[in-house]
Amino acid sequence: MPESYYQWAMKKGITRREFLKFCTAMAAMLGLEASMVPKIVHALETNPRVPVIYLNLQECTCCSESLLRAGHPLAADLILNMISLDYMEVLQAAAGEQAEEAKLKTMKEFHNKYLLVVEGSVSLAEDGVYCTIGGRTTADVLQEAAEGALAVIAYGTCATDGCVQGAYPNPTKAVGIHEVVKNKPVIKVPGCPPIAEVITGTIVHYLTFGVLPELTPQGRPKAFYQHTIHDNCNRRAFFDKGLFVESFDDPGAREGWCLFKIGCKGPSTYNACAITGWNEGTSYPIKSGHPCLGCSEDKFFDKGSFYSPMDKVLPEPSVEDINRINKNKVIIGVAAGAAAGAVGGGVATAAFLANRKDKKLYIDPEDFYKIKNQDQNQSE
Repeated sequence: MPESYYQWAMKKGITRREFLKFCTAMAAMLGLEASMVPKIVHALETNPRVPVIYLNLQECTCCSESLLRAGHPLAADLILNMISLDYMEVLQAAAGEQAEEAKLKTMKEFHNKYLLVVEGSVSLAEDGVYCTIGGRTTADVLQEAAEGALAVIAYGTCATDGCVQGAYPNPTKAVGIHEVVKNKPVIKVPGCPPIAEVITGTIVHYLTFGVLPELTPQGRPKAFYQHTIHDNCNRRAFFDKGLFVESFDDPGAREGWCLFKIGCKGPSTYNACAITGWNEGTSYPIKSGHPCLGCSEDKFFDKGSFYSPMDKVLPEPSVEDINRINKNKVIIGVAAGAAAGAVGGGVATAAFLANRKDKKLYIDPEDFYKIKNQDQNQSE
C-alpha cells in the first residue's frame, strides 16, 4: 500500500501542528468553510500519493522557478515530494533514455490515474520543428502523455495561451494546451509565472473531493480566478478617490496612489495576487510600486505598451454598452489640474463621479472609458 501524504510528511519531520496549518490554509485558499478542514486532513492522511508527469515544452522555466519558491513550506513539498513526481526534466536526476523509461512506466502502470502538468506552449508551425524533445515535436509528446492522464493542468500563460512566443506575429505558431488536447479536462492556471499555491490548491481539491475544482468559464480554478486584482488591491482606496500616479517616482507614487494611469491592468486581470501575494505573502507587483501587466490574461503581450492606460487597449464601446450606461444615468466628470497642497505641491489628476444615486466614488474603468469615448464622439 503506497504511503499517504501525512505518512510522508511525518517521515520528513513535519509536525502535526504544521500539517494541520497547511490543511487550514488550503481550505481558506480554496474558499471552503472551516467545516471542510477535517475532510482535507482525512484525505491527506489516507489517500496514497498521486503520480504526476510534468512536461516542459516551449517556455522559459519561470513557472518551475515559481513552483520551487512556494511561500508555504508544504506547498512546494506537495508538488515535488508528496506527490510521486515521476518525470520533470528540470529536476529529475535521470536523463535521456532512463528519463523517458520512467515516464512511460508511469503512463502504463497508472493509466487514467496520473495528473499531467504542462509548462509551456505547443509549437505547430512547420510541423512542430521549432520545438522538439528527443527528436519528437511538442505536440506528439503532449498528446502521448495526455492520452492516459486523468486531467491536464496547463501551468502558466505559455501553456494556457502561448504567452510571449505566441505574441504577434507568432512565428512558431505557439498555442495553448487546450488547442491540442481535446479529449481530457484541461485546467488552466495562467500567470507569467503563476502563483505556486494555486496549483497546490487545485491538487488538494482533487485529493479531498475526488473531483476537479469548479472552474470559471475560461477553464480556470474559480477559487483563485473569480475576482480581479483590482477588487482586493491595497491601492483601491486611492482609485476610488481619484488619486493617480502620473509618472514613476512622482509625489503620488511615493504616497502609494493608484497606478491605473501608468498602465496598471489590475481592473481587467483575474488572479489571486492581491490576496495570496508572493514571497511568502509579502507583496505583489502593485504593492511594491509596479503596475500589473495583466500576465494571466489572454494575449496580454499584444495589448499595447505595458505602461499605456487601459483606454489604449480596451475595445470600442458597442451601442448596447452605451445604452446600458445611459440607462443607469452614470455621468463622469473629469477634472485635470493642480491639487494644491496634496503631497507637498504635487500635481494630481482628479477623476470624480457626479449624480450617482448611491454616491459611491467608484466606477468600473471600462465604463469610464466607454463614456469618455462617447463624449468625444458627440463633440465631433
